[in-house]
Amino acid sequence: MITATTSSTASAAATTATTATTATDTATQDRFMKLLVAQLKNQDPMNPMDNAQMTSQMAQINTVTGIQQVNDTLKSMATQFSSMQVMQGTSMVGHNVLVESNSLSVNAGVANGAIDLSGNADAVKLDILTPGGQLIESVNLGPLTAGRQAFSWDASSYKGTGSPTFKVTATLAGQTVATTSLAQDSVVSVGSNTSGAMSIQLQGRSAVAYDSIKAIL
Repeated sequence: MITATTSSTASAAATTATTATTATDTATQDRFMKLLVAQLKNQDPMNPMDNAQMTSQMAQINTVTGIQQVNDTLKSMATQFSSMQVMQGTSMVGHNVLVESNSLSVNAGVANGAIDLSGNADAVKLDILTPGGQLIESVNLGPLTAGRQAFSWDASSYKGTGSPTFKVTATLAGQTVATTSLAQDSVVSVGSNTSGAMSIQLQGRSAVAYDSIKAIL
């Protein structure tokens, strides 16, 4: 049903765009011809328009019309590409993904996430916080190597309202190691926003842009 509906919508949009383009091109050419005829009628008989000038004006209207056709073609291609991207994106539904965020999604009493470390760390600490910033639990993850490191937190005893957050502190020989916080969530649907870009609706948070997805698990 999703594929059929999307294809039908894209086809209707393309047909409407083609009709509108044809009408616009015709109207532009009609206006040009009326102006050219009026110019010829009212020209100075002692200084008439030469062939080179008329040819130049004809070339200008053809150039403008050609540019409009190219722009309309590109718009139609962008619409069709967006529809195809959404159809392909339906394969993500039901999969877990990672997004850049420090807000955890709790599913069946467990919250999963990951940390991107810019370098090796000999000490990594994970602080789980309430939405208001109060400490719930601290977990020492020990030494970790550079790159992406996954973690899982038992949230079965969490009774607060709202999504808990986490803060990562990583050091190497007492020097801070830069980190990026990633949260894991499940894809429940895909669609497109008002600008036509693909958006991903996640189970435990607001929809995010497709390019916000850091990994599909």
